[in-house]
Amino acid sequence: MNFIKNKPLILITNDDGDTAKGIEVLTSIMMKLGDVIVMAPDGPRSAQSNALTVTHPIRFKKLEEKEGLVRYSCTGTPTDCIKLALNEVVDRKPDLLVAGVNHGSNAAVNIIYSGTMGAVLEGCENGILSIGFSLTDHSAHADFSYFEPFISQIANIALINGLPRGVCLNVNAPTGKINGIRIARQCDGQWTKEFAKRVDPVGRSYFWLTGAFENYEPEATDTDEWALANGFISVVPSKIDLTAHETIETLKNWEF
Repeated sequence: MNFIKNKPLILITNDDGDTAKGIEVLTSIMMKLGDVIVMAPDGPRSAQSNALTVTHPIRFKKLEEKEGLVRYSCTGTPTDCIKLALNEVVDRKPDLLVAGVNHGSNAAVNIIYSGTMGAVLEGCENGILSIGFSLTDHSAHADFSYFEPFISQIANIALINGLPRGVCLNVNAPTGKINGIRIARQCDGQWTKEFAKRVDPVGRSYFWLTGAFENYEPEATDTDEWALANGFISVVPSKIDLTAHETIETLKNWEF
């Protein structure tokens, strides 16, 4: 890899696969900011969260190398991709890790299921400035053009300012025209009616994951869901520390 040492080193992955339009867009944007290494799954790995491959070997191969860019394809999960890249590919700690652009929202509770954000949290755990980018459009041919200048802007500002250790960014954008950026919190809600029951040609029942998101606080104007519903990009600072610190004192009063 003939990278220039004084340029930012940027590591990219996703959960939609190495041929997804979103990662092509993200790679193009990041190449304007620094040298880029892509390590992406060889097919869709949505809803993998932080899953690791532990039951069979993982392999990766080089797809492309040119000035400022090396791309690899990996048989594992998005988190596998980051671990492999950090252990086997990069020759120094990346200055920035970005994942996406995801085809579909990772706002609210979606963050805990998302393979995109799983990779971001892995980067964050390794002390790397890490950002996940998602668009609320699941189409393979989604239009990212409105989002693109904001992706560059957010990445640039993050590189300049940095983030506290253990904190990463979950960035989601609405489809179409964007009204601006809102710093937000994760919306309280959950998925309901999550499975559709169907019957196959021989009469056996099967289930298909579906569902609808129920927003428990639709009137709150400081959440990621409100921002997206009103045409804004939501930027949510997220943590790898899952400790409910405010509950520690309460638990100390329990009689174990």
